[in-house]
Amino acid sequence: MTVPMNFNAVAPEPYILMLTGFGILTALVVWLPLVLRRLPLSLPIVCIALGAAIFSVPQVTLRPLPWLYPHITERFSEFVVIIALMGAGLKIDRVFRWRDWAVTWRLLAITMPLGIVAIAALTAWGLGLPWAIALLLAASLAPTDPVLASDIQVGPPKTGDEDEVRFGLTSEAGLNDGLAFPFVHLAIALATVGAAGQDVVGEWLSYRVLWEIVAGIGAGWVIGRVFGWLTFHVSADTKLAQTGDGLIALAATCISYGFTELIHCYGFLAVFVTALTFRSTHRDHDFHHDMHDVTEQIERLAMMVLLLLFGGALVSGLLAEVSGRDVAIAFIILLVVRPVAGMIGLTGARVDRSEKLTLAFFGIRGVGSIYYLAYGLNHVDVGDPQRLWGLVGVVILMSVILHGITVTPIMRSLDRRRGRDPDRDMPPVEG
Repeated sequence: MTVPMNFNAVAPEPYILMLTGFGILTALVVWLPLVLRRLPLSLPIVCIALGAAIFSVPQVTLRPLPWLYPHITERFSEFVVIIALMGAGLKIDRVFRWRDWAVTWRLLAITMPLGIVAIAALTAWGLGLPWAIALLLAASLAPTDPVLASDIQVGPPKTGDEDEVRFGLTSEAGLNDGLAFPFVHLAIALATVGAAGQDVVGEWLSYRVLWEIVAGIGAGWVIGRVFGWLTFHVSADTKLAQTGDGLIALAATCISYGFTELIHCYGFLAVFVTALTFRSTHRDHDFHHDMHDVTEQIERLAMMVLLLLFGGALVSGLLAEVSGRDVAIAFIILLVVRPVAGMIGLTGARVDRSEKLTLAFFGIRGVGSIYYLAYGLNHVDVGDPQRLWGLVGVVILMSVILHGITVTPIMRSLDRRRGRDPDRDMPPVEG
């Protein structure tokens, strides 16, 4: 006699549920970019919506709020950013020359400092925050994000998709995360030791600005050269390119970031410089495709996990303390501060007006902002971190929605104006 099985007798193990969920997530990482390529919708929007739906289920009791897990928030967002920086550096085809990178320098030297000053003033005067905390928020919200800006970045290595808009936003995102760090440190110093009469500005300029930036660039260059030599220029039997294993890019990322952090330099800056230098050692080698593919896959998977958690945080109370004034300031940051600062920075640049407007508009905020705020709050006591997290959360959410629904039509329109078919690299639709 056959005994009927009672499938309701034993609840599924959490491990099995996690394994199944991870498989579904991985499948979405591969499939969703194909589905969304022609739609006015971005992968981050879908991920956040999925996260909100999952964490709205009553059986899911985890509340992924950043102030409940401050160190995990800092470290996980840090990992996602450094992987994105390596991928961004590897896919830039343009040779590093001062004049050819003029748009980048304008966005870094003019647009970002203007954005920091404007956001600090807005949050200090508009929200009544102390100036040190306002500066921390400004340094967190000013940089263009290298993770969520993938839809407006250059294509994979050797594809030639490097118009001024894509190149400018890719190179800006690669460098401004490292260059925003001095302002985070200045905010921490002003909040913690400024009242003690110490020479905060002098130490900041000499150590946080000069030493950490210069040494970070130097360390990144050296590590990139070493990896380039080991990969492309040692004897044929032992060079790393022979393996065809793009995981070497992950090794270069971790070593570059870890080493520069050990000598107290800016790891974000070093990773991007390592990627650029690594690429320059043999610019046309096909192995760059393998390395880029690996970093892109890891980045997308980690990004989706983080955005699922961000969606969960939204439905768990992340925006509970957000007021109407906070929302208004978030709109001003995205629709006034960045575009105006961008247009000022690009005044006189040799790009047409439509490209300037696009460069100025797409100052996407995302994972980098999460990292910088988490880092700052882990080094200074602000009393009520929920309010700061709520403001950053609403800026990121609005940026993801606003830029996510406009990126496809705007970039396709720019491509057509340049005489480029935006569908040329898309696979044909089979009936």
